[in-house]
Amino acid sequence: MSTIKATVASKHSLSPREPGALPSISVVAPAYNEEEVLETFYERVTNVLTAIGAPYEIVLVNDGSRDNTLAMMHAMRARDDRITVVDLSRNFGKEIALTAGLDHARGDVVVVLDSDLQDPPELIVEMLEGWREGYDVVYGVRSQRDGETWFKKATAKAFYRIIGKISRVQIPQDTGDFRLMTRRAVRELSKLREEHRFMKGLFAWIGFPSKPLFYRRDPRVAGTTKWNYLKLLNLAIEGITSFTITPLKVATLLGSSVALLAFLYACYVISKTIIHGDPVRGYPSLMVTVLFLGGVQLIAIGVLGEYIGRIFNEVKRRPLYLVNRMLPSSLEDAADETSSSARTEQVH
Repeated sequence: MSTIKATVASKHSLSPREPGALPSISVVAPAYNEEEVLETFYERVTNVLTAIGAPYEIVLVNDGSRDNTLAMMHAMRARDDRITVVDLSRNFGKEIALTAGLDHARGDVVVVLDSDLQDPPELIVEMLEGWREGYDVVYGVRSQRDGETWFKKATAKAFYRIIGKISRVQIPQDTGDFRLMTRRAVRELSKLREEHRFMKGLFAWIGFPSKPLFYRRDPRVAGTTKWNYLKLLNLAIEGITSFTITPLKVATLLGSSVALLAFLYACYVISKTIIHGDPVRGYPSLMVTVLFLGGVQLIAIGVLGEYIGRIFNEVKRRPLYLVNRMLPSSLEDAADETSSSARTEQVH
């Protein structure tokens, strides 16, 4: 069992709930080609939720899987009406699939859980303790990451440090999607409908009293990860461009610095030629200078293009996702429902 250490990370005033209070629980799990692990996931989550004794549902989101993932979801739903199956019309990516699951969750609290079981569902019990203390968000912090390469660990650590320095939103370090949220936190999160979604940043943006839960992340139970380094790089770019304009400021500063150096060097060349005379020479240094300036310009244009491309996609106002079919669970709607603005974007 993972070792757990919880500390308070919020100065908000809290309103503790009853010590033995049991909210209805929604577990949201996006899945893309997870046929090898889905049955094990269902069994472990069901065992945990049954032991807790609260009303619950498991919201399974099929993100355009090409294997038997959807068929397995339907089979589970046929024998257990506490499962909601949300079948997206195609593969929209994990961030949007997670959004679809949150939109369809109906519990008083919502737990986001990866279907690969790297985040132990047994920690839901500890998260509920944080909820009873009055927190709206209890998020998992990875104190150790088993089953991952040193390169992935190093780049992930570097990314969290960089975005923590340049973002106006304080995004907790070494934190994934694994967390518990109250209904009001989910409701406010559902109002954020940008297409380029970095969910870890959006989770932090909404604020509310939050508490970390430190745990040891396990390796995958079965199957292979669907993330490669290119996808992780794109996710990092999404995070940086979604929560800071620092790259634009850096490009401006770099361009200004290079222009100033070029002007000073031009003054030096002109004065040297006028005073001392200077034969035509320096072709290698000239080529280096031209290539350097061209590279700086291309980098600045690329950074600018990243932001313009995101503006282009956002202004079209397309729905985040389309639903091919949705099979609801037997869990009754929470008293405080998800805002209607999120529901209107879904096509059933």
